[in-house]
Amino acid sequence: MTILRAWLLLGLTFSLRAAPDPLPRSTPAAEGIDPVRLARIGELLQGELKAGHYAGANVLVARHGKIVDWQSFGVRDITSGAPMQPDTICRIYSMSKVVTAAAVLQLFEQNRLLLNDPVTQWLPELKNLQVFVGGTAAEPRLEPATNAITVKMLLNHTAGFTYDFFQFSPVNELYTKADLWNSQTLDEFVNKVSRLPLVAQPGVAFNYSISDDLLGLLVQRISGEPFDQYIARHITQPLQMNDTAFDVPMEKRGRLAKLHEIRDGKLQPAAAILGSDAEPGKGIPCGGAGLFSTIGDYARFAQCLLNGGELDGARILGRKTIELARMNSLPMGVGAFSPYDGWGLFSALELDLARSSRLGSVGTFFWSGAATTHFFVDPQEELVALVFCQHFPFDQFGLFGRFHIAVYQALE
Repeated sequence: MTILRAWLLLGLTFSLRAAPDPLPRSTPAAEGIDPVRLARIGELLQGELKAGHYAGANVLVARHGKIVDWQSFGVRDITSGAPMQPDTICRIYSMSKVVTAAAVLQLFEQNRLLLNDPVTQWLPELKNLQVFVGGTAAEPRLEPATNAITVKMLLNHTAGFTYDFFQFSPVNELYTKADLWNSQTLDEFVNKVSRLPLVAQPGVAFNYSISDDLLGLLVQRISGEPFDQYIARHITQPLQMNDTAFDVPMEKRGRLAKLHEIRDGKLQPAAAILGSDAEPGKGIPCGGAGLFSTIGDYARFAQCLLNGGELDGARILGRKTIELARMNSLPMGVGAFSPYDGWGLFSALELDLARSSRLGSVGTFFWSGAATTHFFVDPQEELVALVFCQHFPFDQFGLFGRFHIAVYQALE
């Protein structure tokens, strides 16, 4: 048996690199968590690695602002056997959306935009959009958009845009042909989008989409700063998220986890998607999917949101803005990915635990990334929990739901 195979089968916990603590540490018992039951999180991850489902994983749980569990499992690179470590850098894909939303809300607080403003004030390329109503990708039937797309519609994914990787409409095929992710600038990106039809009238339905990539350009045009630099100056640097950016500099590249997938019955390296390039200067800073981060960095960001927009003396948003962003912003009768989930201005929301059959609290906000990364924040329990893998397809083995159970069942 190779050393690599032994690591995967045993699911050993690695802490070879002394990463700085992103938050203060405490003991589970001191924060109202049963340490014996909390160990089920480690058992869950070790079982996943032993089954060959994932190459490696990081988990972090904090309560009352203090870390009670922070562990690394397995490897970050199946080929070299390099271990997953606390400071391993991961592609967080759609968890980037929450950071982008925070940037938009900063401009809202500065009265540089209103949530009900039409985005064509800053993105005139989106005037005169058409809506797909039937036909095929080759011969679509279209009608004019009857509602103006607002900032809020982009934040809560009701603007009518979609993603190329969905397959429910011929519009998705048109997105694929547009080759959005090979754009060289955000301006080129929006020009391509302007020639694509919407899948629904703006403001009518929830359609998970490229909206946050358009919001990145909106931030860039309103602020006058390149979007990636804006995020660095106003969010990641103030919060000391030192490993979070839209690329990975060469000196940090050795800490970057590889992406993996199961092919021919075994874990193998996988290619990145959505233009998520680590090389500086390559591709565009995608507000919806482009960030790289560590689990510790993102824990600081999540804790800041739980705290009402402040962490360690750095305030990125006001308390009342955070309160608004935690409320369901979808139209009456519209759900997100299920009837019992809503969408705030940051992410998905728990609305109906009885119908969802999930452990948690009403008002918990959460989201995930395409490479099987996930976080949730429970304001009622003062709880932050994250799990980072680097695996396609997204949550292939249903890890996230079982991770929620392992966290919540440990609360005293």
